[in-house]
Amino acid sequence: MKITSSTFSNNAMIPGKYTCQGQDISPPLRFSNIPKNSKMLALVMDDPDAPSRTFTHWLVWNIPAKVTEIQEGERINYPQGLNDFGRQYYKGPCPPSGVHRYFFTLYALNKELDLKPGATKDELLKAMRNNIIEKTELIGKYKKE
Repeated sequence: MKITSSTFSNNAMIPGKYTCQGQDISPPLRFSNIPKNSKMLALVMDDPDAPSRTFTHWLVWNIPAKVTEIQEGERINYPQGLNDFGRQYYKGPCPPSGVHRYFFTLYALNKELDLKPGATKDELLKAMRNNIIEKTELIGKYKKE
């Protein structure tokens, strides 16, 4: 299973357009080699380099396994969770200082999750716990100019 972006490669800098210093829209993401027995996908974007704890930027789940991409700035019609900005949508990189890493983790799941929109990352991880078939990640980096 693989997650990629046409605008940055793994461990490369995320273009400013997708950050708090730009348009703050989600980058285009492509999903490939999804396991055949997958029913749904889930996506978590977080920053483990945040000062106090891992900071969650985006949570999306119950993406049908046949979906192969999320387009740039796409209006998401799947359930989204509450990020650490207190929002239920993508909020891009905005580190207070230095270069931070942003993990886009894609999960292939064996079932649809019974989880209401606005759930937290902990609630999502708990709901997925015994239903993950495979996971993969794309890491982008960002530093404010």
